[in-house]
Amino acid sequence: MIMPLRDQANDVGRIIREGLLHPVFQPILDFRAHAYLGFESLIRGPASSPLHLPEQLFAAARSAGLASALEHACREASLRAFDHLGLPGRLFLNVTPDCLLDDRLMNGETCRLLNELGIAANRVVIELTENQQVTDLPGIHEGLLHFRGRGFQIAIDDLGEGFANLRMWSEVRPEFVKIDKHFIHGIADDRMKYHFVRAMQDLAEICNASIVAEGIERCEDFAFVRDLGIACAQGYFVAGPATSPDRHLSPTVVQALARKQLALSPAGARMATAIDLLRPLPPAPLEASNESVMARFEADTELDVLPVVRGDLPVGLINRHTLFERFARPFHRELYGRASCAQFMDHAPLVVDQQATAQQLATMLALAPKHHLFDGFIITGEGKYLGVGNSHDVMAMITEMQISAARYANPLTQLPGNVPINEHIDRMLAASKDFVVAYLDVDAFKPYNDTYGYRRGDDVIQILGRMICQTVNQDIDFVGHIGGDDFFVVFQSTDWEARCWEIVNRFGEAMSRIGGANCHGHGGYMAENRKGELVSQAWPTLSVGAVRVNSGDCDSHREVAAAVSVAKKEAKKAGRSLPGKLPGGCVFVERRRSGQVEDARLAGSRLKPCSDAAARQRKEECPPIPSSPKVGAEIPPGGTTRESTRTRIV
Repeated sequence: MIMPLRDQANDVGRIIREGLLHPVFQPILDFRAHAYLGFESLIRGPASSPLHLPEQLFAAARSAGLASALEHACREASLRAFDHLGLPGRLFLNVTPDCLLDDRLMNGETCRLLNELGIAANRVVIELTENQQVTDLPGIHEGLLHFRGRGFQIAIDDLGEGFANLRMWSEVRPEFVKIDKHFIHGIADDRMKYHFVRAMQDLAEICNASIVAEGIERCEDFAFVRDLGIACAQGYFVAGPATSPDRHLSPTVVQALARKQLALSPAGARMATAIDLLRPLPPAPLEASNESVMARFEADTELDVLPVVRGDLPVGLINRHTLFERFARPFHRELYGRASCAQFMDHAPLVVDQQATAQQLATMLALAPKHHLFDGFIITGEGKYLGVGNSHDVMAMITEMQISAARYANPLTQLPGNVPINEHIDRMLAASKDFVVAYLDVDAFKPYNDTYGYRRGDDVIQILGRMICQTVNQDIDFVGHIGGDDFFVVFQSTDWEARCWEIVNRFGEAMSRIGGANCHGHGGYMAENRKGELVSQAWPTLSVGAVRVNSGDCDSHREVAAAVSVAKKEAKKAGRSLPGKLPGGCVFVERRRSGQVEDARLAGSRLKPCSDAAARQRKEECPPIPSSPKVGAEIPPGGTTRESTRTRIV
């Protein structure tokens, strides 16, 4: 409802005179203390009034020339309510630049009210909002310093919203800096937002200020902000505004704070697949009539195609325009309306598995008949219908991947490259987290690549990349592609060793399937060596070197890389020393950093890998790996006992 200006002025004046303002308080979480730092006061007008929401209330006050009077009334109402509720911590009071320039704010009225209520000035934070253009920076600077001189603390709101508050930050040095919610919402998925917030955090540390991340609504963003080292959080995930807010953290927040694993950076921890493009769409059953399908198209103008299923298996796809064109013909609706929708459906739609990569999707669309570019494709999981995807989303994903690949990712697998890998390791070290790094290298890859060609070699690398991504816990384990046939995993999963063995065994089985009829003897193929002689070559296997990194073990990613490179070399050495070559490979775990022994074992054909679905869901469900038997103890120089192990075939 739009109110006349005269009525607005009268209503605002009455709200101020009769004390009809209602403060609500939104908590601000201190990550380090696992408790509320304080509460921001937000104002509401009378519940039954068109001026209930602050936007309408303050807009009406500005139109009536009562903006400063309203702000003074809001400040008094907030302080009195804060005192009445006995809320702990600090009170964040919003102040606009215009109000800060008002002489009435400097007349000691606020201090007199604090004395009356018994609230210490250092519990009040003057939060400068930037919802209006700043024209007098020196005056605002003077006003903020006036309050600081009387014991108040200062906060700058909506950092990133404009340029004035960046200058204010450098000149006033506020105790708190609030980052605009635009840069926080979705930060877990946006690398640019990540770098912006990280830069602000670096500046805050230099200026001795505490960052408050506003607008946190998702658990993923909450975890990411916490792991960036941000001091405080505010948003509906923490708690929404309330007239009488709870003093205690919600169980959801307590659980999120208790999570020990570091959130992954948005560099991308896995290869983009069809499941990322999935659009859930209820299909039409095969027995549905053409009339019922037509009714769905007429009810939803955005619906272009409709999948048809028999049970949960996709059998066709109906195009909106095709059906409309058919029914537009004379008597066709009357003749065929009750017939099965199978009559007008495409019996050979493009069907893809949910694990198909973006590159594979693009190739399929390019080779398929042209109408598939418009119709899109059906996405399945284990052959069962899941939803649909379209070519526009595929092209958008490919474009985004190409831009990202040029900066951060390996172009073949689209997995994070060296820069994101190093950044993630440094984040883990800075957070004093315990983790495991694994270096995965394909053995005997060069002769395979030379014999079968680089395309087959690229297929092997992509297969391995997908296997790694499917086997790790994608919520907490970081997968990177160094280059060539070298991959890197930063594990936070407690069952990391079982996952390594699963990757090794799955890779061995995949290479056996690839070999098929070309297999020569046990696990090999015939190829020329450097002398031009035809010899038996072993199928590529996998060497995995793993190192535990405990808090304080390393200072930088360079030390971690050096340690795991040694472990990888030991894995390759252990694999070469084994009698014969079985499908799979070798996992070498360097345990000396934690006072334990080295351990190398071979993954043999009798060690069965878990299924793809189980690998993504299970925690400790993979079959246990038999322990390597001890064969004695050696006393190296210096007298320290070091147990040696022998390699065991399982």
